Amino acid sequence: MSAPLYQRQPDYIPRVAAVHDMCGYGKCSLTAAIPILSAAGCDVCPVPTALFSAHTKFEHYTFHDTTDMLPGYLDAWRQEGVQLDGIYSGFLGSAEQVGIIERMYREYPQALRLVDPVMGDGGRMYPTYTDELCRATARLADGADVLMPNLTEASLLTGLPYEGQDLDDAQVAELLEALLGMGARHVILKGIDRGDGDLRNFAAGEGLGGTDGRVELKHSKLPYMIHGTGDAFASALCGAVFAGRSLDQAARIAGEFVRSAMAHTQTQPDYERRGVSFELDLNLMTALVDRQE
Repeated sequence: MSAPLYQRQPDYIPRVAAVHDMCGYGKCSLTAAIPILSAAGCDVCPVPTALFSAHTKFEHYTFHDTTDMLPGYLDAWRQEGVQLDGIYSGFLGSAEQVGIIERMYREYPQALRLVDPVMGDGGRMYPTYTDELCRATARLADGADVLMPNLTEASLLTGLPYEGQDLDDAQVAELLEALLGMGARHVILKGIDRGDGDLRNFAAGEGLGGTDGRVELKHSKLPYMIHGTGDAFASALCGAVFAGRSLDQAARIAGEFVRSAMAHTQTQPDYERRGVSFELDLNLMTALVDRQE
């Protein structure tokens, strides 16, 4: 087990900037980050990168890029003396927003950098993403305390071919080495499916042991897929990190949180499109603070 990335002090509430889009309908991005991180005892400060009426799995949605408002938004924070313990970034509305995040890194040098490079899934980019935006997003790997790509995003970041989800240990090692070579301190590679009833995530980086510097995290697979599980996983992992858990512990907690939420989700209407219903599982995040060691 690795050392915690964040030393949680009793009674202190960490302040985390969540740099994500906001969807009016559908379970993802800020509608996941705010409740999940809050349940883990964090003060969530949203930095909205785009406004959607619904997420892009729906046929009909509106999209508003917020890039132009963000410099003034952050200027006001600086004028008020806002302090941050973490900067957790996800879906971006434009390539220019990478520069906005880099500005935050300069202005809050002590904040943990948690990067979920939300760019695509299933071997394809999301509809509002471009090659330019993906290239810009790759800059965030350098200096990331935690980089959390799925397999599609790992391919887009590294330029290595997307080989599907059934990767052997050598292929996993190649991707992890390439991602760490981009400058990330730690990497969580998500979504390996070898058809044996389990889903695997792999953690690698500073201070992690395991086989050849990797930690394998297995979770039993449910027989259906649901939109938004990546955002729920990343938010839960961030919450566990700021609750003082080690990275391998946090990744295991996040995986089990998502699996439990998926089990509750299948009883909800239109769940395959709307997204993962985690509301009945927020107690799992609250318990991280209740049982602080």
